[in-house]
Amino acid sequence: MDHSYQVRVEWQGNLGSGTSGYRDYGRDLLITAEGNAPIEGSADKPFRGTPERWNPEELLLAALAQCHMLSYLHVATRNGVVVTAYEDDATGTMEQVGDGGRFTSVTLRPIVTISAGDPEVARAIHAEASSLCFIASSVNFPVGHEPQIRLA
Repeated sequence: MDHSYQVRVEWQGNLGSGTSGYRDYGRDLLITAEGNAPIEGSADKPFRGTPERWNPEELLLAALAQCHMLSYLHVATRNGVVVTAYEDDATGTMEQVGDGGRFTSVTLRPIVTISAGDPEVARAIHAEASSLCFIASSVNFPVGHEPQIRLA
């Protein structure tokens, strides 16, 4: 079964002369989708972006962490692991080559608190969760996992 998604990205950076020069336009944008709160985006600060707004690199990292978490919660339920808290301090590395670049790796560092189930199972099922994550299955760089399991 196919699923379709639609978002609108609207550039907000015309400072009066459009893209007449590299320093003559802003990188701010607004991401919207029907029924969702808008996301204020921009470029990363080194690329003349607004640091208070989400940049595409952060959004990619957030998508990977969120997708893994949702897949993990599903797999935990199937394996009798009761998760009571979950947080992730994810990091990613991007290499810039000329005007382009690419992500070379992402590491997810989930801290999972469980109240029932085997802690070793809770740790092991991160691999299955990763294989079920649609976003991780769509990228061409490694997504590593360094989970911590805590007992409630």
